[in-house]
Order: sequence, then structure tokens, then C-alpha cells
Amino acid sequence: MNEQIKTAQDKMNKCLSALEREFTTIRAGRANPAILDKVQVDYYGTPTAINAMAAISVSEARVLVIQPWDISSLKNIEKAIQASDIGITPTNDGKCLRLAFPQPTEERRKELVKQVKNIGEEAKVTIRNARRDALDKLKAMKKNSEITEDDLKGFEKDLQKVTDKAVDDVDAAVVAKEKEIMTV
Repeated sequence: MNEQIKTAQDKMNKCLSALEREFTTIRAGRANPAILDKVQVDYYGTPTAINAMAAISVSEARVLVIQPWDISSLKNIEKAIQASDIGITPTNDGKCLRLAFPQPTEERRKELVKQVKNIGEEAKVTIRNARRDALDKLKAMKKNSEITEDDLKGFEKDLQKVTDKAVDDVDAAVVAKEKEIMTV
């Protein structure tokens, strides 16, 4: 029975981790190397992550520098960034690429906040689905007389506490990301 709650809690924690990773890819005006995590470069016929073939650093608050270990791959990295949905055109100086992040407009900030809220809602749905799955398993155990009605009520309370904490964590992450977007 505690195993069902632990499984649900693990699913909820994974959801929170995925939410944090998703938030790092949202471009809020500051240079963040994580924004390039989803960009794949064709490197000798193999899709490769940029961070596996180049050093990525933040030279200024709004400038990301990508310095490939193999200079011949510079053009491929540039093409991959241009083809991605990042929305920034890299500057190529022959040795490295620079991504200058522009100051977001008020309209863009509002769009980003909406996007953050939608991602947060999706995370809450995933958390509630984990709770529902655990409850279904606990109710099946009750139906098979593996646990009593009182045990079921106790486990439902424990599961609800875990769910409430996970939802509160999502809300806190959403508020923090909104604050970051609006103060950049």
C-alpha cells in the first residue's frame, strides 16, 4: 500500500524534474546554455547535441558563446541553430558563434508567462493522473480484500498530502519563472 503511494510520489517528482527542465528552455531574455539542449546538429551524419561538440559559455548577461572543439563543425552548428525554434540568429566570427538575446518586449513577456502557465497546468494534470492511478490500485486492493476500508481512507489522505505538495511545488515553480520573465 505504501508502495503505491511511493510509486505515485516518484511519478510526481519526475514530473517536477521535467517541468524544471522545460522551464530552462524558455527564453526569458537572459543567456542560458540550456536553451540549446534540444538543438541537434548533423555531425558526420549523426544528430548530436551542441553541448557534446562545443563549449557553451555565457560571456555577458545576454550573450551566449559557442566554441566548437572541431572548427569545421562551426557551419553545421550555425545552420542547426538557425533551423531551430530559438528565434535568434547566431553571429559567426570564424572561431565561435555568439547568440545575443534581445530584451523581450512587454507583449513577448506576456506570451512567455502564458506559456509558463500552460506548462504548469500540464504538469498538474500529470500529477493528478499519478494520484488517480494510485487510487485505482488502492481501490482494487480494497475490492480484493487486501486492505480494509479504514486503510483505504488513510492511504487516500496520505496520497492527497503528497499530491497537494507536488501541486504546490508546481505553483511555486510557475510563480518563480513568471517573476524571472517579468524582471528581465
